[in-house]
Amino acid sequence: MKRISLILAAALLSAACTVGDDPETDAAGCSADFTSALSQWADAGFSGALAMGDGEGYECRAAFGLADEAGIANTDETVFAIGSISKAFTAAAVLDLVDAGEFALDAQAGALLPELAGPAAEATVQQLLLHTSGLDGGLGDDHQPLERDAAIAKLSGLRSAFEPGTEFFYSNAGYTLLALIVDEATGSYREYLAEEILTVGGERIGGFWDGEPTAPGPRAIGSVDGRPAEQTGDFAGPHWALAGNGDVAMSAAALGAWTRGLFTGEVISPDAVDLLLGSSFDNGDGTREIPGWVSVGPDMFGTPLITASGGGGDTGHNAVAAWLPDTGTSLTVASNTDGLIAGELVDAIGPALIAGEPIPVPEGHAEVDPAELQAREGVYTIESGSAFTVGAAGDGLEVAAEGADAVAAFYDSGEFAAEDVAAHETALLALLNGETEAGRDEREAIEADLGSIEGIELAGTAVEDGELHTYVRISAADGDVLSWYALGEHGDVGAVSYGVEPPAFTLVPMGIGEYRLDDPAGAGEGVQVSFEDDLMTVAGPTAAVEARRGA
Repeated sequence: MKRISLILAAALLSAACTVGDDPETDAAGCSADFTSALSQWADAGFSGALAMGDGEGYECRAAFGLADEAGIANTDETVFAIGSISKAFTAAAVLDLVDAGEFALDAQAGALLPELAGPAAEATVQQLLLHTSGLDGGLGDDHQPLERDAAIAKLSGLRSAFEPGTEFFYSNAGYTLLALIVDEATGSYREYLAEEILTVGGERIGGFWDGEPTAPGPRAIGSVDGRPAEQTGDFAGPHWALAGNGDVAMSAAALGAWTRGLFTGEVISPDAVDLLLGSSFDNGDGTREIPGWVSVGPDMFGTPLITASGGGGDTGHNAVAAWLPDTGTSLTVASNTDGLIAGELVDAIGPALIAGEPIPVPEGHAEVDPAELQAREGVYTIESGSAFTVGAAGDGLEVAAEGADAVAAFYDSGEFAAEDVAAHETALLALLNGETEAGRDEREAIEADLGSIEGIELAGTAVEDGELHTYVRISAADGDVLSWYALGEHGDVGAVSYGVEPPAFTLVPMGIGEYRLDDPAGAGEGVQVSFEDDLMTVAGPTAAVEARRGA
C-alpha cells in the first residue's frame, strides 16, 4: 500500500477544471471529450471508476472496464478496497475522540491501552498519526487471522527505528495501534467507524472489505500479478492485521463525497478538522504529512491540495483521493486491474492536463497476421541461461522473463534509476541473509513454511504497481519458490508475494518482426524487440540482449 504521487494529484486537479468548464456533458456530468479520451485509456488497460465534484452541486462520474470475470461492468456504484486511504478514516475517528475530550494528542499509547508495552507504549497519538513514532516492523500478512490480544502483543514487540518525533517512517502498524486505541475508548473500532465516521448526511456510505459491516454496493474483483485476486472480501478474520491501516471499502463516488464531507466539517466537527490541518510533519520537499493525508503547498502547482492513495495489496485494487481546499473540489479514482492502475493512468495524462492541452491517448500499434504472432512463439535462451518464454496473446505477444538478465532486459523506468534498482537488490539480499532484525524475522517465517533455507538467488527487478519488485528464487529443504519483495524506507519488508510466476511483459507489433513494450503510461517506450528467424533481440535504453530459440 503506497502513498499518492504528486503528479497524480496535479493531474486530477487539471482534469477537474477541464471537465467542469465544458458545457457539453454526458449523463454522468463529465464532458464528452474527457469521457471519450478516458475510454481509449480503458481500451489500453484501465478498469475502474472516477468521481469529481464540489460543494456547488457539480459532479462528474465515470466508470470503465469490468468488475469481474463474469463480464459485469464497473459502474459508479461499484465498491473497491481503498487500501491505505483507510488511514484517513482512522485519523478522523481519532481526531473526533480528541475533539470530544476522550484523550489528547500528546497522550502516550501505553496510557490509553494498558496491555501495551515496549517502544509502542511510549509513542504519542500525534506521532502515530504522522508516522513519526519510529515503530519498525509489521503485524504479519494482511489476510492472516490476528486476534486483538495477539495484535497488542506484536505491537509491544516492535522496536523504534529512531527517536520518536524526529523522522518520518510510514507505518501500517502505527495505524493499527490507533485503531486499537479507538476500540479501547469506544468499545468497538468497527462500530464507531460505521456509526460515526463512515457516514455523510446521516447515511452510511462505506464499510469494510472483509467482515461486518460491509460496504453497500456491488464489488469489483481485482487482479494480482495478472491473475484474479484471491481476496474478494470473504476473509472471516479476525481482522486486526488490516484494522486501521487498510480495511475500508467504498465506491469512488462515495469516497469523493466522504472527502468533501470530511474537510467541510460534516464528518467530524470543524474544530476536529482544524486539528487535522494543524497537525503536521514537514517532509522538506514542499509537502507535509497530516493525519491520514499528504498536504502540498501552493508553490508546487499553484494551488494547495491534499492527497492520499492506497493499493498494491492482495485485493488487486488501487485508489486515489484528492481535496482542493481553494475550490472545495474532491477528486477520486479507483482501479481493479494491474494492467493500468489509477496512478499510472493519470501520470500518463497529467503533463498535458497541467499544460491545459487535450488529453493524450495511448499510442497505437500495427495490425499483423495471427500467423506472424504464432511464428514467434517459443523459449528463447540468453547465453547466461536466463530465458524468455514467448506466446501469442490477443493481437500481441506475451513474454515471461525468467532470470535476472531476462528481467533486466525489459527494464525502463523514468521513476527509478539503475542505482535505485541496485540499492533495492542489495538491501533485499541483506535482509534475506538475516543481517537485520526484520530479515531474521522474515527468514524465520520462510523456514516455517519451506524448511531450512539452502540458497537465495536474485531473479531480476521490475517496476510493478508503481514500485520496485525484486524477484528472488528461494531454495529450501521442502522445495523452491519464486517470490517478489518491495522494501520499505528503512529496509523492512514493504510488500511480498510468494509462489509467483516470472514477471511477464506484453509486446505490441510495430511491423513484421518488430515489437515494442506495451506500456500505455509511457514508462517502457525505450524497449524495442525484434525477431529474425530464431534470434530475439531486446533493445533497452542502455543495452541490447540477444536470445536464441531452441538454444
